[in-house]
Amino acid sequence: MTSSKRVRAAVFAVATAATLPVLPASSASAGWAAPGASCAPDASLIGFSDALDKTTFAGTPVSGLSALALTRSSRGLALVDNIGTTPARVYDVDLDAGRRGVSAEVRGMTVLTRPDGTPYNGGDFDGEGLVAERGGKTVLASSEREPSIRRFRLSDGREIASLPVPARFQVTPAGEAAVNQTFEALTATPDHRTLYAGMEGPLSGDGRDAQGRGLQRVIQYAGREGAGYTPVSQLAYRTDPNLGLVELVALGDDQLLAMERGFTAGVGNTVRLYRVTATGVPDVTGVASLSTLSDPRAWLGKELLVDIADCPPSGAVAKQPQPNPLLDNIEAMALGEALPGGRRLLWLMSDDNGGATQITRVYALSVKLRPQPELRSRAILSATAYQPGPISGTQLAPTPVNGITPPFPGQPIPGFSAVIQGNDGRLLAMPDNGFGAKNNSADFLLRAYSVEPRWGSNEVKVKGFISFRDPSHKVPFPIVNENTADRLLTGADFDIESLARDYRGDLWIGDEFGPYLVRTDRTGKVLQAPIPLPDGAKSPQSPDLAPGETPTVPASRGFEAMAVSRDGKWLYPILEGAKTDDADQRRRIVYEFDVRANRYTGRTWWFRVADPSLVVGDAGVLDGRRLVLIERDNAMGPQSVVKRLMVTDLDEVGADGYLGRRTAVDLMRVADPHGVSSPARPNEYGVGELFSFPLQSVESVLPLGGDRVLVANDNNFPGNDGRIPGRADDTELIVLDVPGLR
Repeated sequence: MTSSKRVRAAVFAVATAATLPVLPASSASAGWAAPGASCAPDASLIGFSDALDKTTFAGTPVSGLSALALTRSSRGLALVDNIGTTPARVYDVDLDAGRRGVSAEVRGMTVLTRPDGTPYNGGDFDGEGLVAERGGKTVLASSEREPSIRRFRLSDGREIASLPVPARFQVTPAGEAAVNQTFEALTATPDHRTLYAGMEGPLSGDGRDAQGRGLQRVIQYAGREGAGYTPVSQLAYRTDPNLGLVELVALGDDQLLAMERGFTAGVGNTVRLYRVTATGVPDVTGVASLSTLSDPRAWLGKELLVDIADCPPSGAVAKQPQPNPLLDNIEAMALGEALPGGRRLLWLMSDDNGGATQITRVYALSVKLRPQPELRSRAILSATAYQPGPISGTQLAPTPVNGITPPFPGQPIPGFSAVIQGNDGRLLAMPDNGFGAKNNSADFLLRAYSVEPRWGSNEVKVKGFISFRDPSHKVPFPIVNENTADRLLTGADFDIESLARDYRGDLWIGDEFGPYLVRTDRTGKVLQAPIPLPDGAKSPQSPDLAPGETPTVPASRGFEAMAVSRDGKWLYPILEGAKTDDADQRRRIVYEFDVRANRYTGRTWWFRVADPSLVVGDAGVLDGRRLVLIERDNAMGPQSVVKRLMVTDLDEVGADGYLGRRTAVDLMRVADPHGVSSPARPNEYGVGELFSFPLQSVESVLPLGGDRVLVANDNNFPGNDGRIPGRADDTELIVLDVPGLR
């Protein structure tokens, strides 16, 4: 846990007709989280305070606080929503997250009025979003009632302007918005050139999808601080099932934070914070219904920062059932000062709705907000870059697939399932078993290619290859080329998927048919018998499977991934999928192999993927025993949803026995500010300002040092067409800059 230094700004009064007295806070509780009170990899709880709960100020209840806008590092304005017939108002709140804990105290109040000075009240103004302008001299406040966005002068609280709202956003029957489901979220970029107004719920024309996810709109305004703003676009935002969008914080550079919230009677609140990116997202103003959007890139991208339910309770007490007593009806969010370790202070505030069973609570979190990864380089190897060797694909049906008809004139390179550094400054890139099965890949020769990406011209040059072979008869079972001198290995012998080099320079291959570990010298010659799993697990294709024996590793779910320690003495092979008899089908087992002792150590770890259908595509060591892994689905093109790089640490196992997980890169949402992927080829999907890697089998990851990482695909030649429909996918190598990767 990183805590803030104690910060105090000079106290200033936000006046109404006269300076109002400060009344003492109630004897409410406060919580100070223990050091290391982590809620998520990039979020920790500093503490909370209930000091404002059920208090009054100048005869008004300090209640219904729905928005928070900071005016200084330790000072903010809190907007009241629609508490009865009490006047619409903002409170001037002193906030602190110092060594004495989190504290909050009201210092002043401003009543919000019409231009003629008549106060708005809970009957005609439902304040939900707030932006402070010019240090708090004016504010923009959104009301859900109509909805509206009005500017108020805080020296006297008078309305001095209002912003235009598109007609369809008006509450029914005037428009398509539902009552109490409009402008809950309002934020401005740090330069105040862009304003975002987010809908809590969907328009009637948009609705929710079959999973209950809200299909919401965010209006983007352009203008200047203190002056006019005009709607310029609408952005599509999809909430989690049965949740609403209740707050946004604009970070700049098309990046935001979003808060989603929901409530279930008898269970309590759900509150989740997301990192959101608008990079390359299209304007959906002209889309009649967001339910018709089929391209995932048309939606704002989002990535979970923290689920508040995962924070330590830290002594919090709830007044009604909650999944975590820390939770309540959180609606307000504001980004505070910089903290040590590259973190930021994040304030949250709950709205008690003026009810006895809810709490006005102020939270302080420490969060790490990493910049969006960027595409640095891209190089492409043509799908039809056939290499010397015998005709292949003779066991495939002679029908066209994506314009290519088997058999093939030589040896294709069906993408790369593993890429490691070569000894000559090039890359050593290994395809798998060829055509996907034992019974169709006997004429595909197992190799690793020496390749040279030429980033300037976006092409890959093949400079040679090593052939995997067994001339010394180390493989104990029959192989396709059993009675030849070289005994070249084929795709009917092994399904090679992962590759590592040890401290001696020997190569280790992770296979899926066994699954086995296969050791070769640097030229590809097998040095010893393949090593099976120490727990006896076998796949249906295993030559060791006894008659009547039930395989426990599904087909094609063996050692797709393998990392090697920086000193080359330890291997970490990982099962791509779950074992068939595992009660937790999200579990992926990481094994440890001692290269010097030539045996498994017996130590394993568990990594849990987000969904049972997801697989681990590859892994690499960042430093120590921190790994970067590929987590992916099996889709391609616009159907791709999950293609991402995850970071985990073998030295950090959770109380549940599983390794932690942090998303480092969403490979479907990489910024391309320098036009590396442009110009687009005809019908090419996923290129431009927003770059995506929508290829089915993302199977190679190679840390390059610092914050750079290389990623490549297996193109399942010629079956995949995720980049250009109807055209066999090429093999793509990309280099990403991932701020904060390590």
